[in-house]
Amino acid sequence: MTAKDTGLATSGASAVPVCKTPAADPAVNKTAPVADATTIVDGAAAPPRLSHPLGPVTPGEITQSAALIRACWPEGSVCQFRAITLYEPAKAELIPYLAAERAGESVPAIDRRVFVVYYVGSSDALHEAVVNLTTSAVERNVRLGDFNHPSANGEEIIAVEKAALAHPDVQAEIAKLQLPEGTQIVIDPWIYGSDGVKDGKFYDDKRVMQCFMYMRDPQNSSEPDSCHYSFPLPISPVIDPATMKLVRIDILPTGHDETVKPLAPWKPVAANEYIPEAQALRTDLKPLHVDQPEGASFTVDSFSDLGRLIKWQKWDFKVGFNQREGMVLYDVHYNNKPLFYRVSLSDMSIPYADPRAPFHRKAAFDLGDAGAGIMANNLQLGCDCLGSIYYIGGVLSDAEGKAMDMPNVICVHEQDAGILWKHTNYRTNRAVVVRNRELVVQTILTVSNYEYILAFVFNTAGDFTYEARATGILSTQPVDLELSQVPHPFGTVVHPGVLAVYHQHLFSLRIDPMVAGHGNTIMYDEAEAIPRDPKLNPFGVGYMVRKTEIDTTGGYDLEPAKNRVFKIINPAVHNTVNGAAVGYKVMAPPMQPILADVDSFHNKRAEFGDHSIYATRYADDELYSGGLYTNQSRGGTGVRSWADRKESLKGGDPVLWVQFGINHIPRVEDFPVMPAEVLRVMLRPVNFFDKNPAIDVAPSTQGVNCSVALNGSVESELGGLNPNAESKKTGDCCGVSNP
Repeated sequence: MTAKDTGLATSGASAVPVCKTPAADPAVNKTAPVADATTIVDGAAAPPRLSHPLGPVTPGEITQSAALIRACWPEGSVCQFRAITLYEPAKAELIPYLAAERAGESVPAIDRRVFVVYYVGSSDALHEAVVNLTTSAVERNVRLGDFNHPSANGEEIIAVEKAALAHPDVQAEIAKLQLPEGTQIVIDPWIYGSDGVKDGKFYDDKRVMQCFMYMRDPQNSSEPDSCHYSFPLPISPVIDPATMKLVRIDILPTGHDETVKPLAPWKPVAANEYIPEAQALRTDLKPLHVDQPEGASFTVDSFSDLGRLIKWQKWDFKVGFNQREGMVLYDVHYNNKPLFYRVSLSDMSIPYADPRAPFHRKAAFDLGDAGAGIMANNLQLGCDCLGSIYYIGGVLSDAEGKAMDMPNVICVHEQDAGILWKHTNYRTNRAVVVRNRELVVQTILTVSNYEYILAFVFNTAGDFTYEARATGILSTQPVDLELSQVPHPFGTVVHPGVLAVYHQHLFSLRIDPMVAGHGNTIMYDEAEAIPRDPKLNPFGVGYMVRKTEIDTTGGYDLEPAKNRVFKIINPAVHNTVNGAAVGYKVMAPPMQPILADVDSFHNKRAEFGDHSIYATRYADDELYSGGLYTNQSRGGTGVRSWADRKESLKGGDPVLWVQFGINHIPRVEDFPVMPAEVLRVMLRPVNFFDKNPAIDVAPSTQGVNCSVALNGSVESELGGLNPNAESKKTGDCCGVSNP
């Protein structure tokens, strides 16, 4: 969130009581930028420091914000907090601040603000507020209207599970399945979704959760890590999380159509486990070590109490962390040249394809409905990240407004990425080869059944990449056992009695550029064949490139047949070699747009799902392409709506939204756990440098790399590789690290 008030007001918002200033908190300085007492950061005690406008909120700031909100209400009122997160200053304030900071000059004063989302008591009426920590005042505090619901939190999800399982009506339905004695039931509460249906007194404007039920392997029910997705059950309670009352019980269709059958005794099937102790593990993989004998080539400093400044191979950038987006990059430069003001994964949507009730509502927004920060893993050394690792921790708020430690949520490391460039002069037989070194800034989310491995990747040639790896376990549902080997219209049977429904994974990457400075332009190139011409193109082989500037906000597509390539350029800065405007191009994988039709709630809510590219004019607070509140949303508050304003981008401040994803047609090989599927969006310099920016990277040599020839030396035509031969190192190793 940013400090400009425009865009925060929502339909039906109303003011709440004027706030009192709470008693002074001795741990917090309320008349100056907030400084915490000594905090454990990244595994070590960090000295107190003044906050930075882009620094993540600290424990003291969370406590102070919660106290200021409580003071708005009568004494004894209970506030349930859903978010206490940084409210970023307006861009107009930050640009001069960051410029002065980089120049080593005195920075202008910027008030420190926090964005708060909360409930009061057991009411389901949502409130949002902006707290100014510098002045110790609540500047904005409103009750939101209908169809505004926050993300779920861990405490609530666990409470919903218990409430559903304990209800006597649910137990009565379970009893009809005649499950084996000692069976352990597992529940996955899902955000309900939206369909606009009114059923008696129930309407889906009310926040509810749809519970999908499973059980552990009844032959091994004491194993807490049993893959319960191998045993889906046809009972789905709907719970009101505000009251923890049962709304109704849905019985799931288990055939090929919408028919709901009476519950019948469960038919035994075998387990399908993913945990290693359930496998006959391979024994022929020998250890593979990532060794950096002289340590890592990057440095890490603190730009705030919890914010980190990373420098590596001419790159420097700030890393932040928040509840919704997880890791965020700010102020990205290469060789002191500005490139990106702010970059983050803005949103993702996973719409499912089963049109039968209640599955027709199944559409997850894993950032808006859950949160990339709150779902981030505690990354493990030697498991999630290899080599010489720097870990970054975070702090988020819990439901009581207390600081919650999030250790090791980001890992930073280097990796070899193959050959970057090579040339062999065939006349002299001299080869020069440079290997591609990458810096990886990575986080991993677990959102119930699924994992996303998300990373910003930098290389030595000025390329900047966002990588998403999708893994984890498919969200499954029951199918009649006798239909296991019959093709299903809406999914793939991945195990007897287990259906994995077709679904899409749609990601939206928000790029706020400052390529060679602010005032950028978005454009695209297309390659076009030149018509045959007796003089210009007599043999019909010529083609040219047509350049089109995007001068109006809107949605655009890649058009691979035209080799359409989108670029961010700075029309005021020109390449010294050819005079072209400097820029960066976007290399995104083709994406099938959302398949749900335009009138569906899937489509209305996933506003970013219909185009690979959106270009909008910058506006404070427009950070999330699916809208600020995605839980049971109705659409109309995201990037499509902003783009539809058809604002001029001439001389403006554009924001580029890059969509990418997969249509996941499940395979049996995706179960019981899915091998990672990898997607990459690369931003690559175009006429930005005056030559190959990696020309100065030291060449790769055996004396440095210390590789091993398994067959003793160089393989001959008559020899051949013998992997069992004695390993020998060739060349001089000298114990020198790879540059």
